[in-house]
Amino acid sequence: MAKKTQQTQTPLIQRKSESSPSGRAAFPFKLHLFDELKRRNVIRVAVLYLIACWVILEPTHVVFHMLEVPEWANRLVILLMVIGFPLVLLFSWVYEVTPEGLKPTEHVDPAKSITQKTGQKLNQAIIIVLSLAVIVLLADKFWLSKRLGASESQRASSKEGSARAAVPSAEGSSNSTPTTISDKSIAVLPFVNMSADKEQEYFSDGLSEELIDRLSHSSDLRVISRTSSFYFKGKQATIGEIANTLHVSHVLEGSVRKSGRALRITAQLIRTADGTHLWSQTYDRDLADVFKMQEEIAGTVATSLKAALSSTAHRQSISTSVEAYNLLLQGRFFLNRFNEADSHRAVELFQKAIDLDPNYAAAWASLAETYMVQAVDGWTHVADGSPKARAAAERALKLDPALALPHFVLAKISQFFDWDWSAARAQYQSALDLNPDDLTPAATLAWISGGMYGRLDEQIEIRKKATERDPLDTGSLQALTFDLFLGGRNEESLAAARRLVLVDPSSSGVHAQLAAAFLLLGRPDEALAAAQKEADEISRLSVLPAAYWALSRKAESDAALKELETKYALDAAYSAAEMHAYRGEIDSAFQWLDRAYRQHDGGMCTVRVDPLLQNLHKDQRYKAVLVKMKLDGDPPIAR
Repeated sequence: MAKKTQQTQTPLIQRKSESSPSGRAAFPFKLHLFDELKRRNVIRVAVLYLIACWVILEPTHVVFHMLEVPEWANRLVILLMVIGFPLVLLFSWVYEVTPEGLKPTEHVDPAKSITQKTGQKLNQAIIIVLSLAVIVLLADKFWLSKRLGASESQRASSKEGSARAAVPSAEGSSNSTPTTISDKSIAVLPFVNMSADKEQEYFSDGLSEELIDRLSHSSDLRVISRTSSFYFKGKQATIGEIANTLHVSHVLEGSVRKSGRALRITAQLIRTADGTHLWSQTYDRDLADVFKMQEEIAGTVATSLKAALSSTAHRQSISTSVEAYNLLLQGRFFLNRFNEADSHRAVELFQKAIDLDPNYAAAWASLAETYMVQAVDGWTHVADGSPKARAAAERALKLDPALALPHFVLAKISQFFDWDWSAARAQYQSALDLNPDDLTPAATLAWISGGMYGRLDEQIEIRKKATERDPLDTGSLQALTFDLFLGGRNEESLAAARRLVLVDPSSSGVHAQLAAAFLLLGRPDEALAAAQKEADEISRLSVLPAAYWALSRKAESDAALKELETKYALDAAYSAAEMHAYRGEIDSAFQWLDRAYRQHDGGMCTVRVDPLLQNLHKDQRYKAVLVKMKLDGDPPIAR
């Protein structure tokens, strides 16, 4: 029995040592494997390979970016390096360097092996390559990034041809270059995206926009708006040409490289008179420090220009979530493209930012603005967009009463959809009080207080001042063109519309406005040509029926008008009324005006001054419409 017990116990002990990870029998094998990796120099080869890859990748990325090599080429290099790593390790395990050359390790007599000498050479190689890595790192930080940032800014502004088309002075514009340019004027050019991922462009654009907004809170500085500054993105122009067009004495430009949470931002302040670099700095920070970097850059610029910045601006509108801020920048990027598809994408991104940080006032304000833009431009139904815009704006103000944008959104809602002129005036005034340098609420106050009743001169003067301040601001040019159109100043409206097309031919509605100007000047052929170039369908169909009608092409006019009514009855009822009125179809025009009133179409607030409705003025129903809109008397406030 004792013998039997001994026979059964021995295998049990063996099984424990074989199966247990902590069994003593496993240690010799592990130690032997590690020793063998060291003896065959596999570990040294791995270290050398990784350092060498980094040394190769850093300059390769920079050179590829300078040469505009497609992004997939960068990924391909990284993929090849990843694939090569295990192959190199396998090779160093299987083969060994001998005096006679490479031989399989198993064929080398251990007594004659020279792996120790090979290891010493590998140690020397690691030291050399590591030294190169340090040199590359220092060169990139203190020399290459600064000069490359400057060259990238110049190169990025030379991709689409010359920007010398001095648009502000075209077509008899009053925007002639002033005799003197303020020493405290600046344009923040769009920072160049140097990230490996081209999709990070939203971040570099967003950083530039934030700096513009931050600097604009200085009452000492004249800061060019985003639209005018970004006009030069992707266009060839010297600093002097930019300065002459925008009437500024200084330019801030730079570059952004973002990789994960790592940020490198290079910024430089240039005096436009002689091209002198007054200040230049490279920031290497974590993404969480982006707000501090913005404050540092803005503060340094203000100090250099001897200007003061508001100490309280934006403190309550900064998110505690870096990811939420990132989403806000992406949303602003898509919203600023100003088209229907991108506006819906912007809504999704703002909503994601709010999901991450429900108390992010700036995200709520941007969401409100997007809903409002969609409703005003017919990209969503008023009944859907207006309540959402109101709720988001009210939420933003509850979180941060110092934000001007939510007041502006609420004013637009009161103006375009509620037709509550008193409430609109109050909200515009609040927006103006919070941002006194913003001419947009000032112009709209003039509109509500007199423009809607036919007194457009003050409003037009403010619009002109805005375009003089920002010669390439599409929004200001569009507003000026439309106001001149409503005021019956047709030649001026045509000149402004032509400038608008030159500045931004792809912007929604610009060709339609040009067509309307031609139409009122009795130039239907040119009106039709302009209307057919309009990319935005609802804008195109809102003028095309009149252009065809003026050319006696009734069938085509009917078809275009039917398409407008069929596709956009909920969003463009007022436009349908305009087209019927222009064609002299009085009953149909009033039917569509009644529908526009019931649907709270934003166009109704122009009903008293719209030149396309002139054929309705003698009809008693027209006076009834004015009464319903509270536009039948004199302006409620003397201006």
